[in-house]
Amino acid sequence: MEQFTLSYKTSPRLQEGHPPQLCGVVASGNLEVLVEPLDSADLCLIEVNTSAPGFRLIWEAVLSDFVERNRVAGVRISINDAGATPAVVGLRLDQALDAYRSAV
Repeated sequence: MEQFTLSYKTSPRLQEGHPPQLCGVVASGNLEVLVEPLDSADLCLIEVNTSAPGFRLIWEAVLSDFVERNRVAGVRISINDAGATPAVVGLRLDQALDAYRSAV
């Protein structure tokens, strides 16, 4: 049996002045995520380019969960996918957002 607790610190808008951050590599079964500032303070735009058509509902579920968990606003997220599983998508999004938040 395993037990763990996850804790997320969220904010309605990320701080200004962060440079764009790229995380991951487009390759078979993987993806890259680019996080960059967006002029609109109340929006999080996510663009998905995937080589696996027909999975929009799954993408919507994974991305909705990510946005809800992180309460991200003021960013544009671009995803280039080569068939990543939902778990890999979530991991890569979290990695990219962490890199973006820590960059100055």
